[in-house]
Amino acid sequence: MRIMGLDFGSKTVGVAVSDPLLITAQGIEIIRRKEENKLRQTLARIEELILEYEVSEIVLGLPKNMNATEGERVEKTKEFADKLSRRTGLPVVFRDERLTTVAADKAMMEAGIRRENRKEHVDKLAAVFILQSYLDQKAMQKG
Repeated sequence: MRIMGLDFGSKTVGVAVSDPLLITAQGIEIIRRKEENKLRQTLARIEELILEYEVSEIVLGLPKNMNATEGERVEKTKEFADKLSRRTGLPVVFRDERLTTVAADKAMMEAGIRRENRKEHVDKLAAVFILQSYLDQKAMQKG
């Protein structure tokens, strides 16, 4: 079984999955929607990916403010988590995602990806960072 990482945004959801050994995270896609509150197709696509990759748990980035307070985006993310959990029957774990988009952007800059092309990949890479930090924490707790 694998773990799925999600970076939930107002118009996109970056998706990553772990390898079967739960060691590394790989970005698989960005799900896009035209309107923020139109989630049916987004949830359906996530469900397809859960079946395809045999996912047993979901890690969802929680977009806290830099001072650790919770704003409107956190509320929307929690509502999304609730819908996701009800629809899939899988546990949804929150992971602090502060600075993941910044880290993803920096990694792409260092890799020489042009600025106009970075937007295309940033959500998927942010999902990878969210999931990888979760996998690393689980590995440290075991060891």
